[in-house]
Amino acid sequence: MAFEATGTILDKIVTARRAAVDRRKRVLPQVALRMAIERGKPQPVRDFRAALAREGVSVIAEVKKASPSRGLLRPDYSPDSLAQQFEQSGAAAISVLTEEEFFQGALEHLKQVRAVTSVPLLRKDFLFDPWQLWESRAAGADSFLLIAAILDDAQLAGLIALGRTLGMEPLVEVHSRAELDRVLAAGATIAGVNNRDLRTFEVSLETSLALIEAIPDDVVAVAESGLRTRADIDRLAAAGFDAFLVGEHLMTAGDPGAALRALARGEDT
Repeated sequence: MAFEATGTILDKIVTARRAAVDRRKRVLPQVALRMAIERGKPQPVRDFRAALAREGVSVIAEVKKASPSRGLLRPDYSPDSLAQQFEQSGAAAISVLTEEEFFQGALEHLKQVRAVTSVPLLRKDFLFDPWQLWESRAAGADSFLLIAAILDDAQLAGLIALGRTLGMEPLVEVHSRAELDRVLAAGATIAGVNNRDLRTFEVSLETSLALIEAIPDDVVAVAESGLRTRADIDRLAAAGFDAFLVGEHLMTAGDPGAALRALARGEDT
């Protein structure tokens, strides 16, 4: 299955991302990036999968400045400060949005977060080129997001394999049963169900509930998007999810750390 552009928001993001990656590759070819990593003794990879599979509620707290659907989320955006709050408030891992044009992210944000945290870091972006995985590792990522909707079967299998060569186990995201079947066939061990349809940006927790029974027990199941209350977490955990990725709810909270504690620990805000 190849990615087919249909004029949606997702298509526009991927088109822009391809152009940005092509520009960056001309400045820093993959062979040079690879040599820099191998000679530079990068920091050890933190075990993202183990962090999600731990006992209790495992929340991946996301730092992102904006989104295509809601615009600017946090005017006083400071990724390193937010990440420190999240680690202190019980985050199992931290997701850093690095896409520049639509989410106002930057790879530099990932580097800033890496410098001040000890939990595993997920690079959240639109990744389709092996070069981007080398770039992710060089910046300090411990895992990375793959979106089934924008990758064919060969790309999925190849990027998962390269990630493991680099020591990173990816979070592979789906939105339908057909995508889940493809992802499992490619050998993913962390499957994320995005409750937000990236083509329409509509959100429904029913998406996760409809797919959980098809995720094998030995695959870490992550529910993504639309999670706002501890009741949402409890409902999805009871259904079988191991971990939960939360972004906009935390980014728009007056006290992001307290909002995370309410989700992860059931504390009143």
